[in-house]
Amino acid sequence: MQVQSTFQNPEALPLAEADANVGIATPLTTGRKRGPVAKRRFQTGTFVKRGENWVGMWRIDVAQPDGTIKREQRSKTFVGMSERAARAAFQPILDSVNKASGAVAPVPKNAATLNRLIDEWRVQIAMNLKPSTRKAAESHLRCHIKPSLGDCALSELTAKRLQAFATGMSNGKRTRKTIENILLTLSSILSTAHDWGYDVPKVTLSDLSLPQDTPRERVHCFTRDDMRSIIRSATEPLSTICLILSLTGMRIGEVLALRQEQLDFGRKIISIRGSVYEGKLGTPKSKASVADLPMPDALAERLRNYEWNPAKRENPLGFLFLNRDGRPYSANRLRERKLHPVLAELGIRQTGFHSFRHAVASELIDAGAPITVVQTQMRHSDPRITLGIYGHVIPQSQRAAIESLAGSIAD
Repeated sequence: MQVQSTFQNPEALPLAEADANVGIATPLTTGRKRGPVAKRRFQTGTFVKRGENWVGMWRIDVAQPDGTIKREQRSKTFVGMSERAARAAFQPILDSVNKASGAVAPVPKNAATLNRLIDEWRVQIAMNLKPSTRKAAESHLRCHIKPSLGDCALSELTAKRLQAFATGMSNGKRTRKTIENILLTLSSILSTAHDWGYDVPKVTLSDLSLPQDTPRERVHCFTRDDMRSIIRSATEPLSTICLILSLTGMRIGEVLALRQEQLDFGRKIISIRGSVYEGKLGTPKSKASVADLPMPDALAERLRNYEWNPAKRENPLGFLFLNRDGRPYSANRLRERKLHPVLAELGIRQTGFHSFRHAVASELIDAGAPITVVQTQMRHSDPRITLGIYGHVIPQSQRAAIESLAGSIAD
C-alpha cells in the first residue's frame, strides 16, 4: 500500500533505513474503543556523536497496511561536519517534521508569559492608576487579552501575532475605537515590560491594520426645555446638581466632588479640583480638567440659598452633596435611582448625566461662541477634541449665513 507524503519537499527529510511517509499529525492510540486521537508533539530530536560523525534522530508516523499508525525512528549522519555545522544542517529537518504535523514549540515553564507579566503589572502599576482607568483595563484583560494572548511568551508578541489578535476582534461587533482602547491597554503593559528589561518586540498601533472607523453616532444631548423641566421636576439635591451641570458643562464626578471652599461668590468662580468615581474622591480626569469656571448669577443665587447639610451629617471636608451614609454620591446610583425616574415621568429619553455636558457645548456652539471658548469651558486639552465631538452642531452664525444666501437666490 503506497501513501503519498504530505511534505512538499521530501528530500528535506532523508530516510536512513527505509522509505516511510509522515502523517499530518501524530495520532496516538489511547484505547480501542475511542480509536486514534490526534495529538501533535513538538520534536526537538536527538543529537549524538557516533565515532567521528554526528547523528541526528527524529520520529515519524508511518501508515500501516491495516490502517493503523506506527511511529518509527529515522536518523541522518552528518559526515565530516563539526557539531555546530551538523546541528545547523539537522534543524531544517526538525522544522519540516514539526511544520507537517502542526506542532508548536511549548513555552518553557520558566519563560516570561503575558499572564505572568500581567500579574506583575497589577501589583506594581495598576494600583497607581485612576479607578476608572483600572476598571477599563481589567475589563480589556479579562474579556480579550488574557483569553487570546495570556499563554504566549513575550517574545511571541510580534506585529504578526498582534495583527491576528486585532483582526480577530474586528468581527463587526466592536468599533474601531473599542479595538484601539484594548490595544492601548496591551501596549501600555508591554511598554512597561520593555522598561523592566523584558525581551518584548516593539509594536506600535501604527504597525497594525485596524477596521475602518464607522461614522460617529450623533451624541445625544438634552434640549434647553429638557434641562429646564428636569431641574424643576427633580427634588434636592438632584435639582441643584442638574442646575450646575446645565450652567457649567461640568462632569458629574466633578459636581459630586464639589466642596464649599471651591465656591468663590466674590469673584463668581467655581474651582474644579477633584472628582468622585464610584463614591470615592479622586483627581479630575486630566490636567486640563483642573480649572476655574465662571459662576452665572442664577447659579450663584441657588448655591447661596442651598442648604449644605440638611441632615446635619458629619462633613469635615465640606462636601456640597452627601448621601444618607455621609459619603459622596455614586454617579451610577444617582442616575438609576433619581435621574431616570424623573426622565420617565417627563417622557424624556433615558440617558445619563453626560447629556447635560453635551447640551451645554452644543448650545454654546449654536449661539456662535468661538470653538476656543467652548474648548475652555469644556476643558478639553485640544480644540480638535471639541470639534471631533461636537462637529455636528451647526452654529447660529452658519444658519444665518445660509439663510441670507437662500434669500438672495430663491427670490
